[in-house]
Amino acid sequence: MVQAPLSIEFSLDATQDEAMEREFQMLSGVDDDAIGQWLKLAKAKGDTQDTDRVLLQLIIELHRKIDRLEQKIDHATPNRIELSTHAMIDSIGFEDFVLTKALLEPAQNYYGRVTMPVYPQRDVAIFFTAIDAQHAHITRMHERDENDWNSYVTARERIMIRQLKGR
Repeated sequence: MVQAPLSIEFSLDATQDEAMEREFQMLSGVDDDAIGQWLKLAKAKGDTQDTDRVLLQLIIELHRKIDRLEQKIDHATPNRIELSTHAMIDSIGFEDFVLTKALLEPAQNYYGRVTMPVYPQRDVAIFFTAIDAQHAHITRMHERDENDWNSYVTARERIMIRQLKGR
């Protein structure tokens, strides 16, 4: 486990199973925005072969940011279910995490959203089971999110190693 300053919102998953599952699928990127759908189609056709991939990704992210700004101006908010608890994560591992405060009921299943500091920054939907009042095991996460989570854990491990070497 490595220190990681992340925030999480969560609720017991027994109360709104269908709504939580729908949001989980929505946050996975399966229901991408129009520009995301266009990019997938262009890649499938091979239209992006001669394009600088990094530049293309940056332009797409700028387009998404403009879309989000338009939503804020129009006071449109993304459809997210209301989760009962907001907490801070103290440390993370590849399949689990520890909260800073004892807020979990052992052996209970939860649904949550973790705000990940990856590019592009986004909320990652997870299902998890409480091991004890602070420690949780992640039981379900989308593949793309899992890759970003694991990369973040690895980056935090590198930071910790550099700090230990500096002592």
